[in-house]
Order: sequence, then structure tokens, then C-alpha cells
Amino acid sequence: MDLTIGPIAFFWTAEQVRDFYQRLALTPARRVVIGEWVCSKRLPFWQQEIPGAVEALLAAGKEVALSSLALITLKRERKQTEALFETGLPVEIADLGALKHLPEGMAFQVGPMVNVYNEGTLEWLTRKGATRICLPPELPLASVATLARAGQAAGVAIEVWGHGRVPLAISGRCYHARLHDRIKDACLFVCGDDPDGREVQTLDGTAFLTINGVQTLGHAHTTVASQIGVLREAGVTSLRLSPQINNFPDIINAYYQEIHGDTAPGELLHTLRQQMPGALFAAGFLAGTAGMDAPR
Repeated sequence: MDLTIGPIAFFWTAEQVRDFYQRLALTPARRVVIGEWVCSKRLPFWQQEIPGAVEALLAAGKEVALSSLALITLKRERKQTEALFETGLPVEIADLGALKHLPEGMAFQVGPMVNVYNEGTLEWLTRKGATRICLPPELPLASVATLARAGQAAGVAIEVWGHGRVPLAISGRCYHARLHDRIKDACLFVCGDDPDGREVQTLDGTAFLTINGVQTLGHAHTTVASQIGVLREAGVTSLRLSPQINNFPDIINAYYQEIHGDTAPGELLHTLRQQMPGALFAAGFLAGTAGMDAPR
């Protein structure tokens, strides 16, 4: 089992992106997915950092893939998607619409926003050329194990969501813009004010969700800290860690030590709580219970 770093979900400055990938190159993560997968309007502000980040990551021995958008709607977004397949780097699709632009015979990877819920879908994607699939975070362990076995039989690597606020939905509307009484086309990129998303509360003040522009995320940080052993036994090959603005290299190191047996039982969760003071953690859906339940 190894570690995959997903694409940045939030709107960070070019300087923040540059620093993030420079530090990421020094971590023990095996592979990195880079690219804008939430809102295409953000991309021009930091896309000039992608070539340098890719170069640094490859020089550090990482596997690198480029992510498509999770919702492809506009003509320019379709052109951007088509251009991804011309870079020579592996492409991770976050929207099945990206397959329209896939060159004949070209391999690709699949991100967690694509609903791979059963063996039939996995086998269909494999026939199309999928070599790696990150399963949706809402699957229970029994389904993960079934798909991991199917992946082994088909020669497809299977990842699961390992750490971070889980992506729940993507929309044509921008919640950040609406919150500030702006329309989407004149949002003034207000999502950049919340580099880890903006937390949402219910009417009675209970923490509920997180908004990130057009994306809805969970409020708590889902972690498989207490489930890594059973995931390994199920045949999962990689854990996906989702970038956050603070302490991310330390978080990667903590997971790396755990999957290599260098920590005592319960130490990873204890370490995460130290590195993320005040954060709420959730165990996710693997146990078949409410995803917001606290890890044990």
C-alpha cells in the first residue's frame, strides 16, 4: 500500500501552489494528481505553476497525473480537457465526459467523483483503458473489497479516500458567490478567502458541510486512520490524501509511517489531532454507518 495525493480542491494563490508542490516533492508520497478539478475560472491564476511542479515531482521520483474537471460544461472546458490528453502525462478523469476526448488506445485513471459502484462499471472502464481507479468515498468496506478483487483480476490499481473533507457534490451554481450576493460570472473569486473551504452551519448552529465555490464537501475531515489494516487485507493498493493548506507534509509522513508499520495502534489518529487542533474527524462510510461518525 502507498499514498496518492489528490489535486488541490481549493483556490490558492500561485505562490501557495508553488510552495505546496516544492514541499510535496520532499515527502514519501508515491504519486500526485495535479490540476484544476473544481472551477475552470480559477485555472488561469495558477496554471503557470503546473510545468514547474510536474518537473519537480518527476525529478523526486513521483508518478504524476493531470486531473480533468469534475463538471465539464463549457466549450473552453471541453477544449481544456482535450488538451490534457496531448501533454504526454497520464490523465485522471473526474467526469465521464472527458472520455469523449480520449485518444484511441490511450490509458487513463479515474478519480473519486466518478461513480464506480460495481464490478460492471469497473470492467467497462477497464475495457476503455482505465489502469487506476480511486473509488467514491461513500462505499462500505464490503463493496471496496469486492471492487478491489475485481481490480486485481483486471490489472487495475484500486485507491480509496484516505484523508480530507470528502467531495459530496458539484454544481453549476457557485455557493461562495451567492453567499456574497454575487452572480457566478462576477464572483470576484471570493472562494480564495477560504483556502480550506467555508464551513456551513445548520440553523441551530451545528457544523454541517463545507462549501468550496461550486463544490460541496463534508464538514469533518474523513480519515481511514483506524481502518488501514482492513483496507490492506481487502486488496486496496493506495490511500488518497486530499491537500490542505496547513501541515500537509507532516500529515503525509504520519500516514506513511502508519502504512509501513512504524507506529503503535491509535498513534496515527492521535498525531492527526495534534497536527490539526480543533478539527473534527470522521470515520467515513467504510463501516456502513453514518459517514460523520467519529473514528475509533
